[in-house]
Amino acid sequence: MTATAPLLQAEGLVKSFAVSAGPFARARRVRAVDEVGLRLERGRTLAIVGESGCGKSTLGNVLLRLQDPDSGTLALDGEDVLRLDRTGLRRFRRRVQVVFQDPYASLDPRERIRDVLVRPMLLHGLCDQPAALRRAAELMERVGLSASQLDRLPHQFSGGQRQRIAIARALSVQPDLIVCDEPVSALDVSVQAQIINLLQDLQRDTGVALLFISHDLAVVRHLSHDVMVMYAGRVVETAPVRLLFERPSHPYTRALLAAVPRIELGARHHALLAGEPPDPARPEPGCRFAGRCPHRRPACTEGAVPPLRPVAAGHLSACHFAETLSPVAASSGIPEETATARRITAYRRARDAARPERAS
Repeated sequence: MTATAPLLQAEGLVKSFAVSAGPFARARRVRAVDEVGLRLERGRTLAIVGESGCGKSTLGNVLLRLQDPDSGTLALDGEDVLRLDRTGLRRFRRRVQVVFQDPYASLDPRERIRDVLVRPMLLHGLCDQPAALRRAAELMERVGLSASQLDRLPHQFSGGQRQRIAIARALSVQPDLIVCDEPVSALDVSVQAQIINLLQDLQRDTGVALLFISHDLAVVRHLSHDVMVMYAGRVVETAPVRLLFERPSHPYTRALLAAVPRIELGARHHALLAGEPPDPARPEPGCRFAGRCPHRRPACTEGAVPPLRPVAAGHLSACHFAETLSPVAASSGIPEETATARRITAYRRARDAARPERAS
C-alpha cells in the first residue's frame, strides 16, 4: 500500500445474472453491473445515483462481497478483496459495514437492542462483555437515543429510531467505510433531515468514509463530496458534487436533474425523458442511452459503448459529444438551497440551539 492509495478502489467490475424467458427458452445473461470502476478516499462520501434498475444496489452488494463479481478487481487499502481467505474476509467485514434501506427489516424483531450492538463487538474480538456494554450505551447516546432503551425490542422504536440503531450497529466495530443503501428513502422528510445530519456529524467526528446509494438528488447534493451516475449497469458520469450539479455533461445526468420537482415560480426544465431503458439482455450497439437521448447522432449507435473520458479536471463523462452540448441554464439545475437542504439546515440549527439547555 502507498500513501496515496485510496481506501476503496474498483476496476472493471462485472456482475451478471442468468434470466430465462420460459421453461424451454435458453437462459440469457443480464449484466446488472458492466465494467464499473470507482475510487473512494478516506473520510469522503461518494454518492451513486440513477433510476431504479440501473445497477447501483447490485454494485453495493458486490462492493460488500455479499455477491461476488464475474470479473474485475476490488481493493481495500490496496489489498485484493476478491482473494481474501476466511480470516481476511472476517477482517474485511469489520472494516466495511452497511446500513440497509428498510429499518423495519434490517433488525431481528426477537433480539434486544443491547444484543444488536454488543454481539458484533464480541464476534470480532474488539472487547469483553462489560466493555461492549459500555460502548453500546455510548453509541446509543451518540446517535441521539438513550442508553436506557438498550433492553427494548425493535418494534418499540419508530422507523427513524430503528435507522439510528442500524447506524449505531455499523459503528460498533469501528469501520473505515459504511455503505448506505437508500438509508432515508423509507423515512418521512423530517426524519430524513435528522439522519442526514447524523451521518455528517459521524463522518466529521470519526473520519469514516460513506458510499451513499440514493435516488434523491437533493440529499446527494447536500451530503456528498463526489457523485457517480449509473445507467443500464454502466457509469456514465462522475465528478465532484458541485461540478456535476452545476455543469452536468452527460444527457442522462441532465435528464435526472430536470426530473427533480421544484416549487420555484418560473423554474425552467429540460425536456423529460421518454421511453424505457434498453433490454439488459440484448443491449444495442453503441451508447446505452442513445434510444432516449434528445441529442442522439449517428455516431451514438455505432461501434462500442463510449468510454468514460475527462471533460474537466476530475470530471469524467461517457458521451461522445459532452464538450459540444449546449450549457445548462442556471435555472435548470437543482438549487443549492432546496426544500430538502432547508429542512436539514433548520433541523441542525434547532438541535444545536437546544444543546446548551440539555447540558444545563
